[in-house]
Amino acid sequence: MRMSNLQRLFLTGLLTLLPIWLTWVVVKFVFVLLSDTSRPLIDPLLANLAATNPQALGWLTESWVATGIALAATLGVILLSGVMARRVFGQTVLRGFEALIKRIPLASTIYSSARQLLDILQTKPDGTQRVVLIDFPHTQMKSIGFVTRVLKEQGTGRELAAVYVPTTPNPTSGYLEIVPVELITPTDWTVDQAMSFIISGGAVSPESIPFSVPVANDAQPAN
Repeated sequence: MRMSNLQRLFLTGLLTLLPIWLTWVVVKFVFVLLSDTSRPLIDPLLANLAATNPQALGWLTESWVATGIALAATLGVILLSGVMARRVFGQTVLRGFEALIKRIPLASTIYSSARQLLDILQTKPDGTQRVVLIDFPHTQMKSIGFVTRVLKEQGTGRELAAVYVPTTPNPTSGYLEIVPVELITPTDWTVDQAMSFIISGGAVSPESIPFSVPVANDAQPAN
C-alpha cells in the first residue's frame, strides 16, 4: 500500500473518530465531575450493604457498581433540576441559591456573568442579529461571534456592539470584542447552528455564509 493511500486512510479514520472523542470528552467531564460529588455517600452505603451478606452482596463493592450508580444519580439530578426549573417551587429554590451565591464576592461575579451570557444566548435579540461575523484576528479573516449588547460611544453616540467570540471546539472560552455596528457582518444563522459550526470546527455548516459587510449598512439598526 502506497504512502498516499495510508495518509488518506489515516485522515479518514481521524475524522471519523474525532467527533466521537470530542463527545466523550464533554460527557466524561460533566458526568465524572458531578458523579464524584456523590461518591462519598454511595461508597460507604454499598460497603455497608455488602458487609451484611458478603457472599450474596460482595459484588456491590466492585468499582463499576459505584460508578454506574453515581452516573445514574447524576443523570437523575440533571433531569430533576430541569423539571424543577420549570416549576414555581424550583424557581424559588434557584432564586434562593442565587441569593446565597451573591453573598460570596468572587463566586457571585463568575456565576452572574455566566448566567447572563447563557440567558442572552437563549433569548431573541432586539434590533440586531445575534450571530454575526467580525474581522478577527485581522481584516482579512472573519470569526463568528454573538452580539451580547449594543453600546454608545462617548461623544459621538456611534453604536458599538459587544461581541463574544467563542473558541473551537470549546465555546465556553473565548474573547470579548467591541466592534462598531457598521463593521459587523450579520448572518441568518441561529445560535444552535453557530454552536454546531464552532464545536465541529466548521465541518457542520450551511452551504453558504456571508463574508463582506453589507453595502450601506443593510443590517438592521439596534433599538
